[in-house]
Amino acid sequence: MALRLHNTLTQELEEFRPQDGNTVRMYTCGPTVYHYVHIGNFRTFTFQDILRRTLIARGYVMDHVMNITDVEDKIIRNAMAAGVTINEYTAQYTKAFLDDSAVLRLQRPERVVFATEHIPEMVAAVEKLAASDHTYVSDGSTYFKIGTFPGYGKLSHTNFSGNIAGARVEVDEYDKDDARDFVLWKSQKPGEPAWDASMGAGRPGWHIECSVMAMKYLGETIDIHTGGVDLVFPHHENEIAQSEALTGKQFVRYWVHAEHLMVEGQKMSKSLGNFFTLRDILERGYSPESIRYLLASSQYRKQLNFTFDGLKAASTSIDRLRNFELRLKNDKLAIGLNQQIDARSTQALQAFHAGLDDDLNTADALAAIFEYIREVNSAMDAGEFYAGNVAGALKLLADFDAIFDVLTPSQKEGGLSDSEIDALIADRAKAKKSRDFARADAIRNELIELGVILEDTKDGVRWKRK
Repeated sequence: MALRLHNTLTQELEEFRPQDGNTVRMYTCGPTVYHYVHIGNFRTFTFQDILRRTLIARGYVMDHVMNITDVEDKIIRNAMAAGVTINEYTAQYTKAFLDDSAVLRLQRPERVVFATEHIPEMVAAVEKLAASDHTYVSDGSTYFKIGTFPGYGKLSHTNFSGNIAGARVEVDEYDKDDARDFVLWKSQKPGEPAWDASMGAGRPGWHIECSVMAMKYLGETIDIHTGGVDLVFPHHENEIAQSEALTGKQFVRYWVHAEHLMVEGQKMSKSLGNFFTLRDILERGYSPESIRYLLASSQYRKQLNFTFDGLKAASTSIDRLRNFELRLKNDKLAIGLNQQIDARSTQALQAFHAGLDDDLNTADALAAIFEYIREVNSAMDAGEFYAGNVAGALKLLADFDAIFDVLTPSQKEGGLSDSEIDALIADRAKAKKSRDFARADAIRNELIELGVILEDTKDGVRWKRK
């Protein structure tokens, strides 16, 4: 079965096929770096990582661009208040975002691009739109006339025909679902940083930034554009209007949007005290893997309720996976091959990938994994799982982890390497052999304090990180 994705543009589940051979041209709306990125954003970025990894697993080559919005109202306001340049202000939060993404094991796109590094291209795009009568100037700012683009509303599936009388929206933050002409180039206000342009000193609007950077690196028509559902209107609707007005070509073939994240059943907000960054969650002692697992555990088009009980359950699920992997690698198994279990391994692998191919239904994919683990653990207990069955089981785990990436524990700062742990376990074995049980217990306690748990079995010592 081929990968199928729900296309917001057509509102249909469509088989994915790139337009250019085996290369996928994908654009991701990245963060606005005025503060630390919250876990709601990371739900979307984790979904994009699952999509990216699934495409790679299907044999595609990625050409993936993510933008960093490093100029907009909040950034300018905060930088001016802090008495620093916008580049100085945004650098700390850009680094924090990239560091947090690495902690969550989000693969780095092929290109991470910055709005402030593409101002000349944005100026040229606005000039071209003006030359084709898609713009007008008011109070020094240049606006896109959505009345000149008949297809406006096709992404959000809203008929705006009675609401495009030329009212203007200048701000970058949108609180109401209005269809209004939107700003392409904002004139400079007193004290604000600005760039010189034929339209006058100013800076680009939010929407033109993404269109220009996407088309510069991926071409006039791209395969996949991702983002959260909150970006469908007006941001992505406006991207379509200005991009297709510039080129006369379809801008994006597959629009793929992730649903909102709730926290303990409520919308995340600072006033409710349920607004969390990744760093807030890590400081509470939860592992990056448990956070990643929870964010990826439900299908991206369903709202995800982020709870601390859910994080604990995610940690338990990861332990089950790791313990199963340890058992496969360490148990002494009889020589031979159980054909029924070998067939079951193949079936589980197919079910796992079928879940992903069904619009990245991660819940179904995970269900296939855990049903298999339950059955195989029972077979191992009954002596019905043989050495010849290990390869099929490990293949399933490898395919799982290529997508979910939670099997290998994160090494805590100052933690022990695998070789150091093995050396301490060897020292403990020597101490036990020489009946120095105090030393053996001291090593075990030292390892526990460092986040390493030992399990003495008839087949030897197993260890795992917390």
